[in-house]
Amino acid sequence: MKRYLSAVVFLLLAALVWRLWLAPRRHHMPAEQGAKPRVVVSGYVPYTLVKQLAADRADVSMLLPANAEPHSFEPTPGALIKVREADLFVYVSDRIEPWAKDIASGAGENTQVLQAAQYAAASDDPHVWMDFNNVKQIAKAVSAALAEKDPAHKDAYAAHLKAFDEEMTALDEAYKKGLADCQSREVVHVGHLAFKNLTKNYDLSLSALAGSSHDGEHSVRKLAELVKFIKNNHVRVIFTEETLSPRLSAAVAGETGAQVLPLYTVEHVSKRDFDQGVTYGELMRRNLESLQRGLGCQA
Repeated sequence: MKRYLSAVVFLLLAALVWRLWLAPRRHHMPAEQGAKPRVVVSGYVPYTLVKQLAADRADVSMLLPANAEPHSFEPTPGALIKVREADLFVYVSDRIEPWAKDIASGAGENTQVLQAAQYAAASDDPHVWMDFNNVKQIAKAVSAALAEKDPAHKDAYAAHLKAFDEEMTALDEAYKKGLADCQSREVVHVGHLAFKNLTKNYDLSLSALAGSSHDGEHSVRKLAELVKFIKNNHVRVIFTEETLSPRLSAAVAGETGAQVLPLYTVEHVSKRDFDQGVTYGELMRRNLESLQRGLGCQA
């Protein structure tokens, strides 16, 4: 029986590969006249940008489920078909989403593939969207791709891009002003190293428990070193990602007496935030509020 099921699975996968790779491909061209561009995105970073830049002018679907871990996600065969049939596929980078590279390689000739990190400044931290200048450049590229697929509404895309650009400029100024005068400049993050670009831009120091992925090792040694650092430096507030389990940060807080405040990576969000369509700007304003409160900054 098991051998029979294995054979059936193999035949189904073979049929899928035939459909993906051997079926005739369409020519690279704009979306059908009058139709909304079909945009598939990897996760929440490109999702919120496309939604804000396109408004109601695009049909947007996200491969990564809300609150799922983007670094180790395993897409279904249906995701391959969805991307192949899309007008535009947007993902962050091969480093953040190693699975997205394989999906992009199977895109149809009519599917424009946009890797956001290619429009960002070089950095050893792959979380390039934690820099407002990077986000501006990524948004510019996304807007241009949408206009190419839907030229009849290029003026609307340009207007949305202008509003987004102005919002990012205002956020950058708010961070500069809001984090200029603080009692502490030490950001201790009980999570993965997602905020290096952000803290560097505003002259803050960052200590994180894990590396650039949620799969980073939370060893007893690393945990002990972090607890020692918090005690030695009299750190009063620690930060953790809102979507992570609170057990680890609660354990550190219990050992050190530090208060716990949330930070938002944007790369994945809670189902509640997803359902409410929370924007990149809103999440970054939450981060500023947490940083000001935790570091004792003057308003």
